[in-house]
Amino acid sequence: MNIIICGAGRVGFTIAKMLAAQDHSITMIDQSSEDIQKITDSLDVKAIVGKATYPSVLEKADAANSDMIIAVTKNDEINMLICQIAYTVFNIPKKIARIRSQDYLNPKFSKVYNKENLPIDVIISPELEIAKSILRKLEAPGAIDNVPFADNKIRLLEILVGKNCPLVDIKLNQLTKKFPNLEANIMGVIRDEKFVMLKKNDVMNVNDKAYVIINSEQMQLTLEAFGHNEKISKKILIIGGGNIGFNLAKNIEKNFDEARIKIIEKNKDRAEYIAKELNNTIVINGNGLDEEVLSEANLEDVETVLALTNDDEDNLMVSVVVEKFSKNKRTMALINKANYSLLQSSLKIDDLIDPRMNTVSSILKHVHKGTIEDAYTILNGEYEIIEADIIETSELINKELKNSNLPDEFRIGAVLRDNKIIIPRSSFVFKKNDTVVFLAKREELPLVENIFRISGI
Repeated sequence: MNIIICGAGRVGFTIAKMLAAQDHSITMIDQSSEDIQKITDSLDVKAIVGKATYPSVLEKADAANSDMIIAVTKNDEINMLICQIAYTVFNIPKKIARIRSQDYLNPKFSKVYNKENLPIDVIISPELEIAKSILRKLEAPGAIDNVPFADNKIRLLEILVGKNCPLVDIKLNQLTKKFPNLEANIMGVIRDEKFVMLKKNDVMNVNDKAYVIINSEQMQLTLEAFGHNEKISKKILIIGGGNIGFNLAKNIEKNFDEARIKIIEKNKDRAEYIAKELNNTIVINGNGLDEEVLSEANLEDVETVLALTNDDEDNLMVSVVVEKFSKNKRTMALINKANYSLLQSSLKIDDLIDPRMNTVSSILKHVHKGTIEDAYTILNGEYEIIEADIIETSELINKELKNSNLPDEFRIGAVLRDNKIIIPRSSFVFKKNDTVVFLAKREELPLVENIFRISGI
C-alpha cells in the first residue's frame, strides 16, 4: 500500500518504521527539517519537509496514488484539515486522524465526521485508548496485558512466568492433561528479548513473558493456572485528573460496581470539574507528591495506585513515594520517554504505560486489509496477533488445520463459531464465517492476506 504519514514525532516515526518493515511504500511529511532528517537517516522511506495542509505538498507526496493517509501531528485541527484536503482534492480512500481534544470526541457531535462534513474514517484518541488499556489491566490482575478480540469473547493475555508458576518445565503437549477444562492456547513467549514460538515438546522458563489466547470466560482460571492469584483491586487511587485519569475513573465506575476510587488533582478548577462529572469518585485537590495529601487519600488502605499526570518525573516519583510509605501496593506509571523504562525494576514499579505504543497499535490495526478486524503488535511489530473472518473465497474453507499449508511463523490461537469458542487441534476443519484469532510474523502478513482472500482496504 502507498501510505502518507503526516507528523514525524515518536508516534509517526514508530508507525513508519513498522509499516516500512511490512513492505508498504511510506512517505513522511513534517515541517521540522530536523525530524525529517532523523527519518531519512533511520528509515528507508520518502521524507518531505513541508506543511501537510498544503495541497502542493500532498501532491509532491503522490497523494493522488495513495491508499491511506495518517495524520498524527501535534495539532488536532491540522490533523482534521489534512484529512479534509486528502479527501476533497486527492480522494484518498482511508483517512486516519489522531485527535486529543475531548470536545471533538463528544458523541453528541459524531455527525460531524462524515463525507459531507469532515471525512475522517478513523479517529484515534490516545487518552481514551490508554484509559481503556489500563482498565483491561485492572480487570486481569497478574497479567501484564489483557486484549479483547471477537467481541470480547476471546482474550489475549500477556503473563510473566514467575518462580511460582506451576507450568514451568512442563511440555506444552502435557498441559492439556494437567488442565483438561482450560480453553487456552500458548502462542509463544518473549525470552531474552526475542519472541519464541513454542512447539509441542517445548517448555516455558521462569521470566518468560507468555502470550496466551483464551476463552474470555476463563480469564481468572487461566491466571491461576500460571500461579497468579491476585484479586481485582477495589480501592484505587489515581494521581492526575487529566483526560486519562478522568476517563479511567468513568470506565471504572461503569465496569467495577464495588470499586472505591479517589483522584488527586493539582489544579483546583479541574478538580471541581471532574468532581461534578463523576458519580462515585472522591476528588481531592492537591499535589500527589505531598505526603499529607496522600495521607488524606488514605494511602494505607489503597490497593492500586496509578500515576497519570502529564509529567513523567512526577509519575515516577509518585511510585517511589508510594513504595516508601506504603508497601505491597500495585503501582502503574504513565511514561512518555522511552529511556525511563530502564528504571522500572529499580524503582519497583509494577507497570509502565507507554502512550506511544497504545496509539501505534490502535492505528496499525486499521492498516490491514478487508476482513481483518483487529490486531495487537508484539516486539514493535515483529509479530502480530490478528483477528480475521473467513469469507467464502478463502482457501481455508473445509480444510483441516493440519492440511492447510499455513506458513511456519503462523499459528491459530482460537476460533469463534456460532458464539462458541474453539481451541483448534490438528483435525479442526475451517468453515465460512469463522472468526479466527491467530499469530503471524511480520514477513508473513502478505501471505496471510492471500490465505484469507482479503481484498480492498
